[in-house]
Amino acid sequence: QVQLVESGGGLVQAGGSLRLSCATSGRTSSRYAMGWFRQAPGKEREFVGAVSRSGGNTYYADSAKGRFTVSRDNAKNTVYLQMNSLKPEDTAVYYCAVRNYIRSSDEAQKVYAYDYWGQGTQVTVSS
Repeated sequence: QVQLVESGGGLVQAGGSLRLSCATSGRTSSRYAMGWFRQAPGKEREFVGAVSRSGGNTYYADSAKGRFTVSRDNAKNTVYLQMNSLKPEDTAVYYCAVRNYIRSSDEAQKVYAYDYWGQGTQVTVSS
């Protein structure tokens, strides 16, 4: 069993930055690949970014490339999502999730392939 707790969400103006954190407990986070997803009202949950177990490989949705960065600190059992140049369309609840492995970008984006999820943190970007 793995528990995940997201934090760092909030209200920010367009063009601003936020850093989300996802702290894991229950099992060592380095045993898992980790992903970030988001869900806006009335929309399906969508992939944002992911990182391999070691942190050596990262994967991003097209909407996140160049603006968002996923990183991890296995010593702290924490994964981060640094979000820069935020836009109003980035407004959503952001979730972190874990799975055993990520072998490709296609795999990283599969919502159903993740085993455990956090409760989410709200990000609101005002125009």
